[in-house]
Amino acid sequence: MRRTPLLAVTAAATGVVLCATSALAAPGPGAPGIGDPYYPDYGNGGYDVGHYNLDLKYQPATDTLQGTARITARATQDLSRFNLDFLLDTQKVKVNGRKAAFAKSGAHELVITPARALRKGSRIDITVTYSDVPSTKKYNDYVGWVRTPDGAVAAQEPESAWWWFPSNDHPLDKARYDIRITVPEGLQTVSNGEPRRSRTSHGWTTTSWHEAKPQATYLATLAVGKFEVHQGRTESGLPVITAYSPDVAPALLKAAKASIDLTPEIVDWESTVFGPYPFTSIGGYVPNVKSRFSLEEQTRVFYSPAAFTSGVRPYLIVHENAHQWFGDSVSLTTWRDIWLNEGFASYAEWLWSEKTGQGTAAEVAKKTYDSYPADDPFWKVKVADPGPGENQFHDAVYDRGALTLQALRATVGDAKFFAILRAWVARHRYGNATTAQFEALSQKISGKDLHGLFQTWLHTPVRPASPPQRVAAASTPRSWKEIRQTRTLEGR
Repeated sequence: MRRTPLLAVTAAATGVVLCATSALAAPGPGAPGIGDPYYPDYGNGGYDVGHYNLDLKYQPATDTLQGTARITARATQDLSRFNLDFLLDTQKVKVNGRKAAFAKSGAHELVITPARALRKGSRIDITVTYSDVPSTKKYNDYVGWVRTPDGAVAAQEPESAWWWFPSNDHPLDKARYDIRITVPEGLQTVSNGEPRRSRTSHGWTTTSWHEAKPQATYLATLAVGKFEVHQGRTESGLPVITAYSPDVAPALLKAAKASIDLTPEIVDWESTVFGPYPFTSIGGYVPNVKSRFSLEEQTRVFYSPAAFTSGVRPYLIVHENAHQWFGDSVSLTTWRDIWLNEGFASYAEWLWSEKTGQGTAAEVAKKTYDSYPADDPFWKVKVADPGPGENQFHDAVYDRGALTLQALRATVGDAKFFAILRAWVARHRYGNATTAQFEALSQKISGKDLHGLFQTWLHTPVRPASPPQRVAAASTPRSWKEIRQTRTLEGR
């Protein structure tokens, strides 16, 4: 039996005529950006992605990438159309099994109009078929797909997905991944998570990779080429996967292996400081590229060979793996929160210096503070809002971010400070967070009014009157030189 709503009865009785459809807003388009103040057109509105299933085929000889992306999402509003961030040439799009209209808009927007409007809360199954030459695609004179002598690498920040799969490209929309990549026989592939299976047939090798935990799009990585791949396990049973291009200069390759071999020891130590490791495997890879930066790709850190020019680099390994907690598991909400990634990873280096007797974090902090005179442009950067572009990865984001944490530690004491770090990664595990939330959590756990501290170190673009913790005059910490090298080689 169907009930007549009381509202309808009352309306009829009073002579009021109601249009049943007037209360239902017509479906509208999803926003072409997710709302980031630095990158207004990055990401998209109207839906949330849960899973990317990518089926790729790559031919290095021509740099041709063919792909079918199957994206599972949920509508967060009634949608007449929505966008994906993507640069490559698209052949076909389906939404919920029906052919959908699509068009390019601007530099990287793929606008999709489904055959039927999508209702808020409904599941969306999107299939995008594409083929193109990624290295020919530029955005602001930049190419996020790097060809190598025998393959290619996708690893960049804040954007790289556009060059190899369509996505909602912003850390606010994290998802799980299954990536199946087919390459010419004799080549290997590297990606996030763990390989599920590999088979070779008719001159092609197909390998499947699975990342089970939520991952930001810029942390998805793909490398194709000749690799020396090593698989093992830590004492606790965590899979360790590393890969090295044999064509890297022998001295660099030797230093890279010696450095990356420290990953299990370093991750075990970081787990005692920050809390349990948040993912299902660890490792890194060194492709044959000319770039000089390293990047904290989730579970599979990307290291440029040039990062090891000076030899074994434990502090670099500490920094990039600290990002697995700070940046990968706990991701920023907007790109202006970048210090929550880089300041925390930099402070992990200072903690490693302290652990290994190379200099206390307080000593490293004082040396850092003293190395920038009051009139240095370093102090003109507002760490909690550095600005887009070059300032986003300014030394101040790293060093003054770490100085902020040392100031916090000196003010609240070790017990409360490390309780704050562990609570931070536990509370926001696999999610997103903001500077304001970190400040509030620090005040709550410490029981102190920390407004002045954060205002001084994060929000005021002048040199504070003194270092975060006064220490007696001492020689330069032995860790100083290598920590400075990390500043030079981290980032784009």
